[in-house]
Amino acid sequence: MTLFIDGDALPNILKPILLRSVERLKIPTKVIANKKIHIGDSPCIEMIIVSQGADRADDMIIELLSPEDLVITADIPLADRVITAGGHAIDHRGTRYSSDNIKHYLAMRNLFESIRESGEITNGPKPFTQKDAHAFANQLSAFLQRLEKRKK
Repeated sequence: MTLFIDGDALPNILKPILLRSVERLKIPTKVIANKKIHIGDSPCIEMIIVSQGADRADDMIIELLSPEDLVITADIPLADRVITAGGHAIDHRGTRYSSDNIKHYLAMRNLFESIRESGEITNGPKPFTQKDAHAFANQLSAFLQRLEKRKK
């Protein structure tokens, strides 16, 4: 399994959580973004910088993705592509996307996008909190524990 991190908008508070997991389990990790994102120093982490442009990082993740890989992203359309390709996706707030729920999240995202495009003023996402970081850490840990059990 490879861990992919969609580097766009990755909260800094998650970087040490990710680094600890990567180092503890020696998980091959690719951070993909259009600028350098420093997660931490580890031989397990590779930084891939893509050119500027819509969905360039997303396209690179999908190109490199294998079934069962895990992608960390807050990008719901990317999560949908990951699930469709047989991968797994967790967002920054600890939501684990699956084939059972991704279409719901995508529909909600598209609904709110169309409301915003119509000129309606909507609230943006809630500020990222320590509680969100904790939920993310728990979901990542649970996913990695299931993975370790399957290896045995």
